[in-house]
Amino acid sequence: MPHPSNVRVIILSVLVLCAPTTWADTYRLTIDEQGISLTGEKQTAITANGVSPAPTLHWREGEIVNLQVSNRLKTETSLHWHGIILPYEMDGVPGISFHGIGAGQTFNYQFKVQQSGTYWYHGHSGFQEQQGLYGALIIDPPHNHHPADRDYAILLADWPEDRPERIMARLKKQSDYYNFQKRTVGDFFSDAREKGFFETLADRMEWGEMRMEPTDLADVTGATYHYLINGATPDMNWSGLFAAGETVRLRFINASAMTHFDVRIPGLKMQVIAADGQDVDPVAVDEFRIAVAETYDVLVTPEQPQAYAIFAEAMDRSGYASASLTPKIGLRATPPGMTPRTLLTMADMGMPASGGHQHDHAAATEMPVENEHAGHAQHQQHNADDAPAHSMHDHQAMLRQQAEASNAHKTLSYPDLRASQPDTGWRAPDREIKLRLTGNMHRYMWSFDDIAYADADPIRLRLGERVRFTYVNETMMNHPIHMHGLWQYLDNGNGEYSPKKHVINVKPGTTASVVVPADAVGEWAFHCHLMYHMDAGMFRKIIITAGPKP
Repeated sequence: MPHPSNVRVIILSVLVLCAPTTWADTYRLTIDEQGISLTGEKQTAITANGVSPAPTLHWREGEIVNLQVSNRLKTETSLHWHGIILPYEMDGVPGISFHGIGAGQTFNYQFKVQQSGTYWYHGHSGFQEQQGLYGALIIDPPHNHHPADRDYAILLADWPEDRPERIMARLKKQSDYYNFQKRTVGDFFSDAREKGFFETLADRMEWGEMRMEPTDLADVTGATYHYLINGATPDMNWSGLFAAGETVRLRFINASAMTHFDVRIPGLKMQVIAADGQDVDPVAVDEFRIAVAETYDVLVTPEQPQAYAIFAEAMDRSGYASASLTPKIGLRATPPGMTPRTLLTMADMGMPASGGHQHDHAAATEMPVENEHAGHAQHQQHNADDAPAHSMHDHQAMLRQQAEASNAHKTLSYPDLRASQPDTGWRAPDREIKLRLTGNMHRYMWSFDDIAYADADPIRLRLGERVRFTYVNETMMNHPIHMHGLWQYLDNGNGEYSPKKHVINVKPGTTASVVVPADAVGEWAFHCHLMYHMDAGMFRKIIITAGPKP
């Protein structure tokens, strides 16, 4: 569908003596419904200014922005500015930070921009984000440390054939409804030949007792999803132009409701320069996994005048999104073949493998892995991500040296992320809050500490304290944990250079730790960013107040 550029009204600010001149921009966004045809059948999308994805907004660090959001829907709507530091009344979460935007009403968001980088915005009412209400948000810094000849936002998304309400109803009745990739009798005999009959039988019995499948990598899959880049299917082929030798900045934003993507550009090395809008020491990679709601900025320098595929395959390999980086209009890249999916193992769940043997990810792939996606590199990445925090940095440095020496396929992992600038307020946390990530796949219930949001007390913090949050994932699913209004400093062994993120992906059966400075008074949403997990109860409220200890 067409993507006209956003129309914004620029108002000159008043020059104030003894203060720098700023520009105050007013953006007008109208939320409405519009018919689209991405799947071959007519469907309805929730749009902003008539388009989905919503218009890309460009702000400048230090300015005061005004956003007038008008609702032409018959139901309530809202917009959340994901990853943006602002007064909590402007955060855009109905029932927590404001009342929402009623049908026929207009709400004016106004706040000062205190950061720069790549972010996004999306609906926070019902399933409107899944229905197309999302867009890129680019904030320019006072001084650009990573100049590029071209600059593109790459919005990844999953568009369903089913209505979101129907998806949720089906998951409630049968949590694996969309898993069309279950193991078969043929797989049993194939595994028995490779691993032995009794070990294979024990493995199947263990998974059966847990009422789980090692193929349950995603709740909602390509059985209903069409995967998009900037609102376009692979056949529609969104294209970004370049000239040979130019440096191109690609701002990847995972605006999906439920899909983690593995991203690569065959033939090009990517240099990761930012995570969740924050600069990190550059890391050269061949591939990276981007969790739901995360952002990564990369630089590429195509030397040849040929088309390159921007390829994002769903983590469960049920489909992919693809676009072209091309030197001329009409020249499109051929998408590469998808790589084999990696199945979950008992070791991933923190349990001994069948027969007392520990199976790594390479052993759990369904077929030999192609050279450009080496299973050995996957295995190294998994072990590095799950290592204790005190040993992560040294271990990852060793893996980087090994990879460089062997010219192995390099996949980004969290231990690679090191902030470009130190945290000037770095100190030991004042206390720790441990949260178990819990769920019942059979009943499709998700929560923190086995308590759904409706029954949970708020998490209370005191202004100025630093709190360690430890996330213990007791489920077989990835959970991208998002904290509104606050930064999470990922404890990945880099101390004061720990990267600060607004989303932390916690892998199945693993533990992740972050340090959170409680520096913003207000009431903030805190949840898993998988939309159907959030709706099913994996949600809390954080309240930060000034005063005595909570």
